[in-house]
Amino acid sequence: MKIDVSLPGGRARVSRIVIGEDVMERIAEEVGKALRGRSVFWVWDESVWSLWGKKAQSLGWPGLDEGHVIPFAASEPGKRLTAVEFIARRMINAGASRDSAIVAVGGGVTGDVAGFTASIYMRGIPHFQIPTTLLAQVDSSVGGKTGVDLPEGKNLLGTFHQPVQVWSDPRFLSTLPDEELRQGMAEVIKSAVIGDEVLWKFVENHSESIKKRDPEALLRIISASCLLKSRVVQADEKESGYRRVLNLGHTVGHALEKLTGYRLRHGDCVATGMMAAASLSMRLGMMQPGDVEKIRNVCEAWEMPVTIPRSIEPADIIAAIQADKKRIGDKLHFILPVHIGKVMEYTEIDNDEFLDVLEMMRGE
Repeated sequence: MKIDVSLPGGRARVSRIVIGEDVMERIAEEVGKALRGRSVFWVWDESVWSLWGKKAQSLGWPGLDEGHVIPFAASEPGKRLTAVEFIARRMINAGASRDSAIVAVGGGVTGDVAGFTASIYMRGIPHFQIPTTLLAQVDSSVGGKTGVDLPEGKNLLGTFHQPVQVWSDPRFLSTLPDEELRQGMAEVIKSAVIGDEVLWKFVENHSESIKKRDPEALLRIISASCLLKSRVVQADEKESGYRRVLNLGHTVGHALEKLTGYRLRHGDCVATGMMAAASLSMRLGMMQPGDVEKIRNVCEAWEMPVTIPRSIEPADIIAAIQADKKRIGDKLHFILPVHIGKVMEYTEIDNDEFLDVLEMMRGE
């Protein structure tokens, strides 16, 4: 399957997403075509390299035997400017120039850091994405957001730098730990709640097939999530308005990540954030209790947390949100679900009311 994300600009820009079980075998040829004579530098999550590096070499992916592989110890705490400097210096010492390109192979952290490096290396070079986690395949590799974290919050330094192509093969998920699959499913569920009732019903009815890594089930959720996100990005590439719908669950989610020192994983925090948004929406009279319960049931079926740790104070969550880049002026910004398949933007949040919702969500 191919999805072309058409983007505005002085000249036609297209970011292509290629999804399929034969993508690994096609990468050597596709990279060669896309590079147009550029030298290629590969930024690999080092754990992914240990699992898939020999396979990539056997398939003839270009540049892997030329000292152009940069193993990267990907982790959220390590997603900092020092990682960008590490990659850039390795590239300089290996002879990379303005005629070079970067290919990121790994999960969301690898893609974000490698994409950010590409956007600023010698004032910008092309980059490509080969996502190897479900979270990256359904979300972070698509749309051109790149960035690194600061102690004050996630992705506070970053750029919009669209990948030339994204090559997504669900076979990479065969070596993905169950916990990592769960992180990606949070983003799939988010996509369904935002605007795809058909995807929602599929997830409700086929969780076991997805957990067993059934190829058809994986292709279904990856393709549907990428289609939804591509439509949103085409309408609003740089998040001036409509693209904010993709932040469902992330307002509270990012705060929880920060407050737990990233001990709670991104997808789990997004799931809790979705429950917070749904609970607030119900309190405001916009979402029916039955739909809130549907979200809770699907999250719990995937063993995602739907309560806030008792150790975290609601007031601290609000303070963390106020330091996040998603704030609009002095107001807390939320994407609230109205029903499964429809969300709305809401900024008129009453702090006391929101505090009550967070307090009710606290676990034991």
